[in-house]
Amino acid sequence: MSDRIRCACRSCTIRGLMWPATIISAGVLLLLGETRSDNFSIWNTYPVILIVLGAFSVAVAAAPREGHVSGAVPPTALGTPVSAATVPPNQYPGQGQGQ
Repeated sequence: MSDRIRCACRSCTIRGLMWPATIISAGVLLLLGETRSDNFSIWNTYPVILIVLGAFSVAVAAAPREGHVSGAVPPTALGTPVSAATVPPNQYPGQGQGQ
């Protein structure tokens, strides 16, 4: 199991559904192409996949991102709690000082 925090904002939820919807759309189009009808050939219906991708892209852009959590691993998940006492005040001595 990953230690990453999973974001539950609407934008990330919609983005997570984009590729499964595209694969399902392609499968349905290929299945319809097997009906031996010239109207449902993959060459006639491939724009539907582009429309699905575009619709999800617009939905992701329009969705609110309130409550968004970045994909950073929380410091406590690494096993070492981070406090002000454990972090040195200047990790790179001499940096920013006119030497």
